Amino acid sequence: MGELHEIWVYLATSPLLGLTVTLLAYQLGMWLWEKAGRSPLVNPVLVAMLVLVGLLLVTDTDYATYFEGAQFVHFLLGPATVALAIPLYRQFHALKRSILAVAVALVAGSLTAAASAVGIAWVLGASDRTLLSLAPKSATSPIAMGVAEQVGGLPSLTAALVILTGIVGAVIGSAVLDLIRVKEWPARGFAMGLASHGIGTARALQCHEVAGAFAGLAMGLNGLATAILVPVLVTLLF
Repeated sequence: MGELHEIWVYLATSPLLGLTVTLLAYQLGMWLWEKAGRSPLVNPVLVAMLVLVGLLLVTDTDYATYFEGAQFVHFLLGPATVALAIPLYRQFHALKRSILAVAVALVAGSLTAAASAVGIAWVLGASDRTLLSLAPKSATSPIAMGVAEQVGGLPSLTAALVILTGIVGAVIGSAVLDLIRVKEWPARGFAMGLASHGIGTARALQCHEVAGAFAGLAMGLNGLATAILVPVLVTLLF
């Protein structure tokens, strides 16, 4: 065990270690997902996250050291998000027919995501700062953290809540939509992207290209709506 620890200490000094273990963890998640018949309960992102957290805890590696290598993946989040415009462009004709429905769903969904989270937490006795951190949890992380800081929440808590929201949405979103009999791919995708941002969008893309296109649209628009509506909502309620 001593030799193994020495080897890990040596490898941990290389920035490429974080990148390598991140890619391997995600590949493991993909393999388990395929073996499980692509069940949403075995979400590749969730599996990778659990593996990486466990690895960092077992090896006593701090996050800053890990992120030196993982930042390469983090950098690619920008281009990957922009690339979501490609499937949306392919479905532009469907979007033009649904523009009014998209606008109504965006406002209703964004307000519901914020108000329901804050309302439930308030009933359970959460502190004001926790409530403010919860409000933007359905937007993508950079926007949600910025909004949380603006309204007086804790950006670090918001980041954790954003990840949790995305994972939960990706795991149970399809089942919930089936339960309430939402069948159309544009509606399913838009709901997933609005409620569960990037992780939900990735799940929607796995299900259908049209769903993925509308999920990407919802993720982007909800980020904008959250930045506008949450401060207004906070001003009215606090």
